[in-house]
Amino acid sequence: VHQLVEAQAASNPQACAVVFEDESLDYAELNARANRLARHLRNLGVGPDVRVAVCIERSLELPVALLAVLKAGGAYVPLDPDYPLGRLAYMIEDSGITLLLTQQALLAALPTDGVNVITLDQPGLLDRYSDSRPEVSVDPLNLAYVIYTSGSTGKPKGAGNSHAALVNRLCWMQEAYALDASDSVLQKTPFSFDVSVWEFFWPLMV
Repeated sequence: VHQLVEAQAASNPQACAVVFEDESLDYAELNARANRLARHLRNLGVGPDVRVAVCIERSLELPVALLAVLKAGGAYVPLDPDYPLGRLAYMIEDSGITLLLTQQALLAALPTDGVNVITLDQPGLLDRYSDSRPEVSVDPLNLAYVIYTSGSTGKPKGAGNSHAALVNRLCWMQEAYALDASDSVLQKTPFSFDVSVWEFFWPLMV
């Protein structure tokens, strides 16, 4: 799915990609930031089917982080900052996560024992990295994300989805509903729920 976003960045680099409050990123900026973070993640061992936890408040950093995990070949695991500590700890342990992307303001409320934590809002974190795309071979059946169920019938369960299945869904949505450059999409769903996936990536890829 990230390759479809990259194609948009190549053909429409100055088009607005993401707006948050009074900030925005065009496609070139979004792609460059995600590339730099993806290179950092690669240096930390992220590759195909490696799960990376993402616990970030709504911000420009959120779509950058999700895109970067995919560009590095990994699968993102969203952790809602509003979840209770016990649920977050369970999800981290159950998913086998060893790397967590977050923000400095959230650190004190997160269970981080045994987890490598990267705070994305620390100054200069990615300054040394190129903004060119990292060369990573991703198979269509590799994981794109793992999202946990609500746990209303027991313990939350991680549900993984592949790139092939995700792209198939998004291409069907575009064929059925046909977004174009005049449309804006409100990303309204907490990113710990699966509806958020198309809210992020469908508009970005078209």
